[in-house]
Amino acid sequence: MAETLINLLLERLASVTVNRIGRELQLVIGVDDEVANLSRNLRLITNVLQDAERQVTEASMGEVTGASVGDWLNELNQVSHEMDDVLDEWCTEILKHEQEGVNPTEALEIPEGSNKGGIIETAPRTKEKVCLPLPSCFSCCRVKQVVRLPVNIVRRVVHRRDIAVKIQSLNEKLTRIANERQRYNFQDTKEAPKPPPRQLTSSLVIDKSFGRKTEKDLLVGKLLDESSSHKRGGPLIIPIIGLGGIGRTTLCQLVYNDDMVNTYFDKKIWVCVSDPFEEIKIAKAIIEGLDNVNNTPNSNQLDPFMVRIKELIKGKKFLLVLDDVWNPNSSQWNELIKPLLEGATGSRILVTTRKEEVAQVMGATNQMIHLKALSEECTRELFNHITFLDREDEFEKFEMFVQEFVEKCKGLPLVAKTLGSLMRHKKTKKEWQDVLQSPIWELKKIPEEVFQPLLLSYYDLSPTIRRCLLYCVTFPKDHVIDKEVLIELWMSQDYLYKKQKKEDEVGQTYFEELAMRSFFQDFERDDDGNVTKCKMHDIMHDLLQFLTKEECFSMEVKGADEMLELPSSNSFRHFTLMFASQGLSSILSSQNCGNLRTFTTFASTIYSIEPEFITSLKRVRTLNLSSTALGVVPKEVGELLHLRYLDLSDNGFMELPDKIGDLYNLQTLRLVRCYNLLKGPDLRKLINLKHLYVQGSLRLESKGISRLKSLQTLDEFHVSEDTREEGLLEDLENLDKLQGALSMQHLASPLQTVSGAKRARLNTKRLLHLELNFRCDCRRRIRRGEAEGAILNALKPHPDLESLSILGCRGATSTPTWLMSLPNLKRLTLYIRYLEDLPALGTLSFLESLDIKMTDKLQKVGVEFLGINRISSSSSSEVISFPKLKHLTFSFMDEWKEWEEVDSQNIRIMPCLSSLEVRNCRKLKALPEFLWKTPLKSLTITSCPILHSVYYGSERCHWTTYGEKPAPINEGFNKISHIPEIRIGYEF
Repeated sequence: MAETLINLLLERLASVTVNRIGRELQLVIGVDDEVANLSRNLRLITNVLQDAERQVTEASMGEVTGASVGDWLNELNQVSHEMDDVLDEWCTEILKHEQEGVNPTEALEIPEGSNKGGIIETAPRTKEKVCLPLPSCFSCCRVKQVVRLPVNIVRRVVHRRDIAVKIQSLNEKLTRIANERQRYNFQDTKEAPKPPPRQLTSSLVIDKSFGRKTEKDLLVGKLLDESSSHKRGGPLIIPIIGLGGIGRTTLCQLVYNDDMVNTYFDKKIWVCVSDPFEEIKIAKAIIEGLDNVNNTPNSNQLDPFMVRIKELIKGKKFLLVLDDVWNPNSSQWNELIKPLLEGATGSRILVTTRKEEVAQVMGATNQMIHLKALSEECTRELFNHITFLDREDEFEKFEMFVQEFVEKCKGLPLVAKTLGSLMRHKKTKKEWQDVLQSPIWELKKIPEEVFQPLLLSYYDLSPTIRRCLLYCVTFPKDHVIDKEVLIELWMSQDYLYKKQKKEDEVGQTYFEELAMRSFFQDFERDDDGNVTKCKMHDIMHDLLQFLTKEECFSMEVKGADEMLELPSSNSFRHFTLMFASQGLSSILSSQNCGNLRTFTTFASTIYSIEPEFITSLKRVRTLNLSSTALGVVPKEVGELLHLRYLDLSDNGFMELPDKIGDLYNLQTLRLVRCYNLLKGPDLRKLINLKHLYVQGSLRLESKGISRLKSLQTLDEFHVSEDTREEGLLEDLENLDKLQGALSMQHLASPLQTVSGAKRARLNTKRLLHLELNFRCDCRRRIRRGEAEGAILNALKPHPDLESLSILGCRGATSTPTWLMSLPNLKRLTLYIRYLEDLPALGTLSFLESLDIKMTDKLQKVGVEFLGINRISSSSSSEVISFPKLKHLTFSFMDEWKEWEEVDSQNIRIMPCLSSLEVRNCRKLKALPEFLWKTPLKSLTITSCPILHSVYYGSERCHWTTYGEKPAPINEGFNKISHIPEIRIGYEF
């Protein structure tokens, strides 16, 4: 993907090199001309790049002979990356000078009249001077090639001279490459920019099955048939066999989420297997699906995992889905199935695979379900559903083309979905004809027949979005991709660089477009319906591997003594290591790592990393060593000049080297769940840091947060409990770019003051989610009742806040004064120990979830809680209290006795309420009658003896029901019997 990199270089040369770097290089005569030549050659090459890349793709599929074109393109990529490194190196040097308070331009100013006898001398800053030769190509004929400089700036001059030499060398290479382009008769494909696509939903939600009802009913029947069993005993194994893209996983998902299936099985586990068949990896996933505590053995041996599965599965009727199984051998399968034999009668294993041999290995050939292609009618229905979503009025305009597209789908749902997603952006008949007449349909030697429509969608993307999509191949198959992480990774590779646009906003736009075009699937969403995570279809992943085989490399360590070597080609830029289990230098040679821009690990245990290996990653932008059991972080990490993204999460090291504070270009630093981490680096030099994640690293002390003015994300801020140097609330004062979510911990620290809380200026930071946690381990916690309440009132958040948690506040008797001025609040948790009354929360128009807990003084919830005064309740106009509230919880309210009733026909109370929980409110006498008029679907009353008697008839009840209920026991139960799900009992 040279095109996007070259476009980036052109923008940098225009906006950075000339305006900022140029004035420093002007003293090296001739650089301006070199920069101009670079830009001119890059523009000439850009015009033919699309055709060059098309030829290389076709050559790789055996359609044309394009080896020489590939060589030309590889050389261009190499030079472009070198140029990017040079510009990045120079920008970093400028940042260093600025941080040190040095004006790098002034450092080489040549005073007037200093030319004596052809020798240039600078004004002395030290007594000692050094002679520095400059290359002849950058010298002026009237000046000798000797400059006398003070020794304290020699390093700067040498570095500047080196940059000039590199620019000249790169320009010579690029000129030759630009001239060679004429040999290949490339088509000039430079086009006017395409208009942006219509704004549609962020992802396609297909809410019904197309043509799979028969298969679904058959499969559900097999799962629920008590008479069916494996011929050798144990769980019944049902293999679903079919081509890639035919919908095996989709069918399993339909069955997995079926209501009858949910009721029938005690446990359901979904495991993505893929290739290779790794028993320990699969066993870990099974344990995680069975054990909510996730008590997974820490071992490289299979036996502990088998023992744990046996414990968890014994006597339980389970459904296990093994999705996308490729090539297990019989011994592997026999080991994995042993603990599963302990499951109860009726247990089932669903297996999706492309290969019938898998069913033979599992001994389940008599239960196979061969998934066939969709009928033409169902294919057309699916294609039309996606293509004309939100544009049904255009169907007649394009109806003449639909049949041709349906035929090209060949009954494969993935193809129908992909082509539908592509065509929903086409507005004219010519665009539809162009797709049908694309030469890509003529490609014969292609690995998968579904690659053709996927390639069409791929090439329909802009070059910048294409590059972002290709980077997703650095994740393993079936990996759950976190959207925010993905955007930060794109940013680390400079894929989101846009003049006058924020990179995170560009990343969101790119993700939305890829989601709309069906390049992602299996979306997970937050409470507001926003996509947070996704997956990629394995066929899509195969295509990306095919397209990036010269640039991305994934390696799986299959043996403890296996020595790994990167391919000798210099074109590899991104490396993914999986299943490594020892020091890197013992399994991976560093000889070919010098050009890597990404080094990332998955499912690996790497206890140590040798400094020599880190040093070899001199061009790396992204370094992910999370979850590797790393004990020590080498200080050499701080020497990685170009590093933008560093993830060291879930490791056991106790400190980070100070040199990490020298990573001037670092944009994202992840230190999540580093429980042993005591000392962090001095952050004050990390002026480009935008995202800092430290959640779970509870003892971490870092300096310099107050200087990080570019910081946008800070997931946790730990208030200091025993020092006045760092970790004070006023450190947040100048971090005006903070957004998203922030958790503030230990607010009851005795070192905090009201003035410090005011100086934090939370109201200037567009935070959407805020946690104010006053819990504090310090014995010298604030004792004065007014202090915590005053600090709470001083931490007024931005009015756009959507969720708020106030936890462990003991120094207030009321909610903060600013609470009712948050018009967009959707979720609220209040844990204010000595709270005496509740404000009019019913007037918060968008509140959806409310959790009130652990109050020692509140005795009554009155009508003021609903936001209804007694006068308005008698008015003729209708009043709505809590118009959007869905979930309401009261818990551990020791003195709460009364919830006041409201009796008025002009008041609607909680018209959307779905669930109500009342826990450990032992003195509460009754629930108000208006609750039974709400659309409650779930009621939980736990450890509330008086309420137990009122609504069940027994104080010591232990009854729980999830649907069918016994006959009414008393009048109180009659009032709640219409609620579908009721739980009443005690928690132990």
